[in-house]
Amino acid sequence: MVVIELNQVKLHAYHGVYEGEKITGSNYEISVQVCYEEGDSTFDDLKNTINYVEVLDIVRQRMRVPTGLLEKVADDIIRSIRRQYPFCTEIRFSIYKLDAPVENFQGKIGVTLHKKFDG
Repeated sequence: MVVIELNQVKLHAYHGVYEGEKITGSNYEISVQVCYEEGDSTFDDLKNTINYVEVLDIVRQRMRVPTGLLEKVADDIIRSIRRQYPFCTEIRFSIYKLDAPVENFQGKIGVTLHKKFDG
């Protein structure tokens, strides 16, 4: 199994349920792992793998669409990656809000979705 990974990608976006989040936005940290079976691949052609630049583009495009819940963002991104790469067998996507509007809180708050696909 091959795992293509983007780790701790930092982006600014306008997700959230509170009005202030929709105006000022927040900083986010994103990690994604996309798995596939390599079969008899010799790893000599980009078309036989998952292009991490294209995965990053999918993430960036979806992050530009303000959304109330991070679960929805994660699910949409997983669906888009799967549509682009139907041979992937598993996708794990994590998104963390680094500046969560929670009183007396330091840290990050987020969501991880992990989906497995048949064949």
